[in-house]
Amino acid sequence: MSLARISIIARRFGLPAPEREHRFDAERRWRFDFAWPSLKVAVEIEGGVWVRGRHVRPVGYLSDIEKYNRAVVLGWRVLRYAPHQLDQLERDLRAMLALNE
Repeated sequence: MSLARISIIARRFGLPAPEREHRFDAERRWRFDFAWPSLKVAVEIEGGVWVRGRHVRPVGYLSDIEKYNRAVVLGWRVLRYAPHQLDQLERDLRAMLALNE
């Protein structure tokens, strides 16, 4: 999903455009695909699901577990999608932001 498409969805909720490749951990080089640092909300696009990409092979999968657990420990909420699931982003942001009210 492009930054432009995510930005359009974000505007529907009064959010600014997300940051791309936001680095969230000072000790590691981990980055989120898209993030709203002020809300500590991130979106990760897990590519290669059907072609045995990095995220579904053992080493990549285990690395992702470590990354996402660290994000949670640091107070982040991470929404994860395969590319074909991105239509769910708007629904999930709506639900997540409603919890903050």
